[in-house]
Amino acid sequence: MTRLAILIVSYNSRSDLETVLRSLTETAPTVPHEIVVVDNASTDSTPAYIRERWPGVRLIASESNLGFAQANNLGIRNTSSELVLLVNPDTIVSGSDVDRLVSVLESQPDVAVVGPRIVDGMGRAELSFGAMISPWAELRQKILVRGNDRGVSPITAIVDRMTRRTRRVDWVSGACLLIRRQDLDQVGGFDPRFFMYAEDVDLCAAVRAQGRSVLFSAEPQVVHLRGRSGVAAPERVRQAYRRSQVAFYAKHHPGWLPFLKAYLKIRGRLPDTPN
Repeated sequence: MTRLAILIVSYNSRSDLETVLRSLTETAPTVPHEIVVVDNASTDSTPAYIRERWPGVRLIASESNLGFAQANNLGIRNTSSELVLLVNPDTIVSGSDVDRLVSVLESQPDVAVVGPRIVDGMGRAELSFGAMISPWAELRQKILVRGNDRGVSPITAIVDRMTRRTRRVDWVSGACLLIRRQDLDQVGGFDPRFFMYAEDVDLCAAVRAQGRSVLFSAEPQVVHLRGRSGVAAPERVRQAYRRSQVAFYAKHHPGWLPFLKAYLKIRGRLPDTPN
């Protein structure tokens, strides 16, 4: 019986898929699993590539671009495993680290979600967890993330130190996130209002609202070659981020929403209404 479904949502990610699928199959997890690619109507021949190059990978081809949240929901509905691992196409995930994640989750019954330590292609730690999104938490996260990305020594040292310790957190990154299906079912999966970005924070918030825990585990390590998916259409990615930000505040911090919209409008960043 398949105990783990590894879901990879793809949109024009053919070049990245070769790397992540090779990493998951060359040293495959020992836990019984299946790998499922949910393709969001890519225009780079991803479905044909998966069928021809990776016959052991199950393909779910959407007729339209559903976004990250709804595409994951589609994959969740079409699998029945006890555990679900969400993996970005621009990652390198070894089977041994998948097994470590499963072991960590199974050792702590009160934990619903666990995320690994994530590093970039140069081995520099990413801040892949944090406090619940709020104006102050966003500011703190942004300072740390941008300083880390720019290689500001004191900040890179802080982020590295933060990611060396396993801890209970409010959320972990959807770039690599393991969750129990029973918890997914309890919260109804991802909120489809989030096309791209903040859906992982929202999911973790829903899980915590049920009295369950979210864990960042410092032992498993995943490489995230981030940024590739947004290179081809940076403005569309920025718009998607701002829409999700507005949707998140409307749902979780409605009192702050008018201030956020005013700030974004002044900065010329208030997102267009999606078609």
